[in-house]
Amino acid sequence: MDYIEITCTLPDTEDVAEIADIVVALLSDLGFESFEELDNEVKAYIPANNYDAVALLELTKDYPSMFASIDTKRIEQENWNHVWERNFPMAEIAGRCVIYAPFHENVPDLEYSICILPQMSFGTGHHETTSLMIELMFDLDIEGKRVLDMGCGTGILAIFAAMKNAKAVTAIDIDEWAYRNAPENCERNHVTGVEILQGDSSLLEGRTFDIILANINRNILLEDITTYTKCLLTDGLLQLSGFYTSNLPDITAKAKKNGLEFVRQLEKKNWVAALYRKI
Repeated sequence: MDYIEITCTLPDTEDVAEIADIVVALLSDLGFESFEELDNEVKAYIPANNYDAVALLELTKDYPSMFASIDTKRIEQENWNHVWERNFPMAEIAGRCVIYAPFHENVPDLEYSICILPQMSFGTGHHETTSLMIELMFDLDIEGKRVLDMGCGTGILAIFAAMKNAKAVTAIDIDEWAYRNAPENCERNHVTGVEILQGDSSLLEGRTFDIILANINRNILLEDITTYTKCLLTDGLLQLSGFYTSNLPDITAKAKKNGLEFVRQLEKKNWVAALYRKI
């Protein structure tokens, strides 16, 4: 699978950092999966078959003050790893977890260490949503629980759940590359017994879980919260991210409509992760 890289040149203003955060959020809604923020640029990446040039053009028309210019190029599959290695530093989360790649040296000795070679999959710990999901998971009682990582990407959340002694972990992603990459990362972290499936929420019929983790995007979450809730046992937990703070009221309203109560949230750079309990 090839990827599309767009380089958004931002306006030369004092609030360029705030504009960059908004641009990342807007592009996420278009399906862009990973980002690199430079001094006055944002680079964003999306699978070529998901790229919608018309939608991107409409976005720049709707927010003309945020885009000075946009350049686009196609990255062939064999070159993707080189892009990631160039832009993939280690990530530390709350001083307790380090996310690193096999080519990194001098990895700090923290409570949790997760080795990820992302290739074309989302979920490296660098994006705020993945970081927030892991930070919320620090305080979850996962031992002995059945856990679902929905939209697993690299498998990072499934791996972390297994490290926290989950009884059983299922990881699902619609993307073929994620389906191939997640098992590789499980092996890198000496994690066994994680069930990895390719598909969408239709695969959940007849399954039950104590904890469901879903770091996807607002629209898919709103569509699938009902399905997730049906799979949760009573007192089960649903942890969501992939959307920014302004979307939280809509997510929470849909959760409450499905018999979930709000527990807590964490925020970072306009992004949010929220935890709900089935009552």
